Amino acid sequence: MAQPLMPKATAVWLVENTALTFEQIGDFCGMHALEVQAIADGEVASGMQGRDPVSAGEVTLAEIERCSTDPQFRLRPADRHVPIPEARSKGAKYTPVAKRQDRPDAIAWLLKNYPELTDAQVCKLVGTTKPTIDKIRERTHWRSADIKARNPVGLGLCNEPDLQKEVDLARARMGTVHGT
Repeated sequence: MAQPLMPKATAVWLVENTALTFEQIGDFCGMHALEVQAIADGEVASGMQGRDPVSAGEVTLAEIERCSTDPQFRLRPADRHVPIPEARSKGAKYTPVAKRQDRPDAIAWLLKNYPELTDAQVCKLVGTTKPTIDKIRERTHWRSADIKARNPVGLGLCNEPDLQKEVDLARARMGTVHGT
C-alpha cells in the first residue's frame, strides 16, 4: 500500500481530527501503533503541523467515516488519477574518455550487422557524428586499419533495449520482418 507523502504530519492530522484507532492510523501511515499513540500523547511531533490527507487527495472523507464506525476496517488510499508525465528524450550521449576509442569498432559492427539503421539512429545509439560514420563506411577513417567490428552493448556504449528498439524502428520503416 502506498504511504502518504508526509506520514507523520498525516498521522498528526488524523489523530487530531478523526476517531480512528491508533492501529488504523498506523497502518495507513506506515507507522507502529505505539508511535501513533506517542503522537496523540504529545511525546512525538509535538510542534508538528498536521497535513490533511483528504485535501491532498490521499484518502476520501467517506473512507475515514467508514473506518471510524468499525475498528476492524483499514483505510484504503483514494484512487489517484494523476497523469504520468512522458519521459524526456535523451539528449547528447556522453562517452567516457576510456571508451571513446571503442566507438569506431561499435559503428563498424552496427553498419555490418544492421545496415537498415539510419545514420541518425547510429549517432543516437553510440553517441557519434555523421561524418565519423561516413568515414568508417568508406574506410577513410584514420584508424580504419585497426577497426574491428565489436558489439556496442558488450563495449558498454549502449544498452540492449535501446539497440533493439532502434533496430525494430528501422525494420518497421523498411518493411522487413524480424527474422533472427
